[in-house]
Amino acid sequence: MEERRPGLSTWLKRSGWLVLIWAASVATLGVAAWLLRLLMRAAGFTT
Repeated sequence: MEERRPGLSTWLKRSGWLVLIWAASVATLGVAAWLLRLLMRAAGFTT
């Protein structure tokens, strides 16, 4: 008889959501930084 761990699927789903939310937040931060950079260049600021 083969035993299956009931918590493994739940753990994988939760980890997947965690990675997805982390990646989305990093991407959002990147877009916000890019937009701020564009606005600063339009205002005449340079890096």
